[in-house]
Amino acid sequence: MKLFTKAQYDKLVRNGLPENRDKDHAPVVKWFTPDADMTWLVSEIVDEQTAFGLCDIGQCEPELGYISIQEIMSLRGKWGMPVERDLHFDAKYPMSVFYDAARLNQYITEEESELDQASQRLKKSSPEITPKLGL
Repeated sequence: MKLFTKAQYDKLVRNGLPENRDKDHAPVVKWFTPDADMTWLVSEIVDEQTAFGLCDIGQCEPELGYISIQEIMSLRGKWGMPVERDLHFDAKYPMSVFYDAARLNQYITEEESELDQASQRLKKSSPEITPKLGL
């Protein structure tokens, strides 16, 4: 399976342009291992080998950071299954909201109520647009 569609790739590249890197983009694609409890929400591609996103490798410490695309493509879970793209993922919140919810839950969540609570927390603490965290 491809890690992203052409449309997703184009959006990831646009988000990764120098003039767009400091923005709080919504994740464009979700990657996961079906057999290893690892998840990545990716919002940008900064060069041919590097993406940016929220990473959860199943250690209860999700973090924002840079991701080696080549490493993701070669990664296999405990039963040898490769990383897959979630075909139904559609982010309704920016990365800061996913990060805040993940930080509190200790894993990436797509639970609407938890994301809404995170969004409300961020609005209360910073009513203007929240800059990208972790850079």
